[in-house]
Amino acid sequence: MPSMTQDEQAPKHGSLHHVEIWVPNLDRAIADWAWLLESLGYTLHQTWANGRSWRLDTTYLVFEQSPALTQHHHDRLAPGLNHLAFHIDTPDDVDLLTAKAQENGWTLLFPDAHPHAGGPHQHAAYLENTDHFEIELVASPQQIG
Repeated sequence: MPSMTQDEQAPKHGSLHHVEIWVPNLDRAIADWAWLLESLGYTLHQTWANGRSWRLDTTYLVFEQSPALTQHHHDRLAPGLNHLAFHIDTPDDVDLLTAKAQENGWTLLFPDAHPHAGGPHQHAAYLENTDHFEIELVASPQQIG
C-alpha cells in the first residue's frame, strides 16, 4: 500500500470535516469571505449554483444560499452559530488582516478594547460582515509579548 503524502494525511479523529453556513445572499458572501479565506490559506474547493466551499487541509467551509432558507438574515445572537475563530500566526498578521477586513466592508467590534477585547493576554480582532456573521482573528499565544 503506498504511503500518504503530507496533503493526504488522514484527518485527526474528532477534527472538523466541514462547517456549512447558510447565507442570505451568495454573491455578498463570496465578496465577504473569499479574500479572507484565501488570505488564510484556504483554496476554492467546490462551486455550484447556490454555493461555494473553501478547503484548508482536511477541513472545508461551505457557504450556501439554500432554497430551503426559512429566514433571510443571520442573527448571531440567536441560537445557532455565533462566530468562527481563526488561528493567526502573529499579532502583526492579525493587524494586517483586520485592516484588510475593514477595507472589504467588515466592521470592527469592540473597538475601544481592540486588540485585547478577549483579555490582556490575547491579541485578537472581532469583526462582523455585512450579513452580521462574526469572526475572530486570534494571534498565536506564543507570539504575544
